[in-house]
Amino acid sequence: MGTTPTDVMAFPNIRAIVRENGTAEVVVAGNSRMVPAGDSVQELRNNALALIVGEAQSLQRPVRVRIEDPEGHGELIVHPDNKIESVSYEPAPARRRAEAPETTPASVAPAVIDTVPAPAPAPEPAAAPATATATATATATATAASVDARPWPPAPATATPEPQAAAVVEEAAPTRRSLKETSFLVSAPVLEPATQGWRGTLTRLGLRMDPSAEELSEREDIRTVSQHWPGPRTIAVVNRKGGANKTPTVVMLSAILARYSGAATVAWDNNESQGTLGWRTEKGSHDRSVLDLIDSSTGLLSPSTNAAEIAKFVHHQTADKFDVLRSDENEEGDHEVTAEEVDIAHQVLTRYYRLVVMDSGNTARAANWRRMIDHTNQLVVPVTAIEDRAEAARLTLQTLESRGGHDAELARGAVVIVSESTDAKRSMSGEALKRAKDEARRIADGFAPFVRAVVRIPYDPALVNGPIRYEALQPATQRAWLAAAAAVAAGF
Repeated sequence: MGTTPTDVMAFPNIRAIVRENGTAEVVVAGNSRMVPAGDSVQELRNNALALIVGEAQSLQRPVRVRIEDPEGHGELIVHPDNKIESVSYEPAPARRRAEAPETTPASVAPAVIDTVPAPAPAPEPAAAPATATATATATATATAASVDARPWPPAPATATPEPQAAAVVEEAAPTRRSLKETSFLVSAPVLEPATQGWRGTLTRLGLRMDPSAEELSEREDIRTVSQHWPGPRTIAVVNRKGGANKTPTVVMLSAILARYSGAATVAWDNNESQGTLGWRTEKGSHDRSVLDLIDSSTGLLSPSTNAAEIAKFVHHQTADKFDVLRSDENEEGDHEVTAEEVDIAHQVLTRYYRLVVMDSGNTARAANWRRMIDHTNQLVVPVTAIEDRAEAARLTLQTLESRGGHDAELARGAVVIVSESTDAKRSMSGEALKRAKDEARRIADGFAPFVRAVVRIPYDPALVNGPIRYEALQPATQRAWLAAAAAVAAGF
């Protein structure tokens, strides 16, 4: 017996979209998740359904999904056990290529039938006339029953064409498909010569050399962080323990993503009272903070407001090309940001920025901390080479995992960034530095089985105190932070 739509909660709102250009996405509660590439429309459908099954498993219940693809649109019910039920499916109007007599074999069946995988068992011959004359409403009702194969799109309800006609269609279809899918453009990227190391030196002397594996890896990281994604993306940097490198992580990720992608990027200090992001970045010509932005949100969200008006509330970083939204710096510290205020500020910032990188406080129970998680697309957990920082990071991930749903998904897809630094100041060297490296390696290995990616950052005195600037870092530190930013961006 099939599940009726009224038996399944409509929350979260889930849409699966497959496009003619070979891309697809799954949108869950307004958050877009890119679907792995496929060689065909059906493969894209299956990849999208795999993401939705994962969402149903996280929620531990069936979910309703609106589907759209080049061949039509409809609704599915997806169960955690990989069972897929079709509620409705309305094919898109067929494109007319040329007028043909009614007896022409090309008009017997639309070409989209070729893309339907493993159709349901053919109806008995005696039932064919009744099926061919069924209305669209009857078809939608019939497809609501449970099916074993993935019913996207459902197997067509029309009668099977006569064998002779079907054979003719199979011969004609490749001609139409080959003209549509064939291209004379060369899509393979051109490998640029080496620019680094001795290979780069020989290239500059006129002897062209291919880049090394290390240079190719760096180029791939640069390509990853240089992407533009559909819709805004929010990154949350969290750890319950102070001194875990949250603020330097926010600054470095913001700087690299802004520098390479050119996307409007803002670093937001979402501390419940007074944070330190403003202390370690450039200050603009004003003293405004997140509370001032919230007070002016009505005007900032007005359609008539100029995009440049946001500059009155943020502090631009002239070298690293991103903006900073400071936390409340009221000396009394008598205001704690609420969940509703986080919603307002996030709505404003995602209107003006493509990337929002959020610093956070140390209280996972705070209303603004929990609402930040609701808006997050990618979780980042920084730690230093100190065991209590690592333990606090573990507890943070455990808390999110225990909440299930979106929070648990963020924890499993988190990026952990382990810095080879301690509470020591600029005097780390020799044996102390070696111990920090060993401890950072141990911590990184411990987190690796439980999160999507772990990146280690070498010790750099430029990150210990004072304003943080990307160009002030040592080359090895810059390379490590580029790898960290690429790991983060790969989760969008």
